[in-house]
Amino acid sequence: MDRWKREGLRSANSGLRNQVEHLLDAYEAQKPRLTEVYRQLEAYRLQASSPDQSVEVIVDASGVLTDLTLTASAMRKTPGELARFIVEAVREAAVRAREHNEAIAAPVAADLDDMPDLPDIMPETPSLHDIRAFLRGDQNSAD
Repeated sequence: MDRWKREGLRSANSGLRNQVEHLLDAYEAQKPRLTEVYRQLEAYRLQASSPDQSVEVIVDASGVLTDLTLTASAMRKTPGELARFIVEAVREAAVRAREHNEAIAAPVAADLDDMPDLPDIMPETPSLHDIRAFLRGDQNSAD
């Protein structure tokens, strides 16, 4: 191998090493923020009530119902009314939970958008795309 090829390979290797080191440094800088976002999402609970306060629901960060409280007045409603109040309260809580998640995750997701992805540098490495999709609440694009 002639000297020019060796120098070219060394230069490419050095460039690749610099890109990987930059990516790792950026990831390390984001790691505490990512950990905090995940911690906040895990701990988050949101309460919502029916307009007459006869139904109270609590959902987690994913909008999954974790608790349901029915008052005595709720039990005097027809089954259809009660079902509608429950569904509406859960829907409201889930929408507010999604908005909360997006607000918490937006700064981290924006920072991740500015970072190169590992496959851009080294093919067949894990992608940060899944993290970005999760932070945006887009579970389908993470698959």
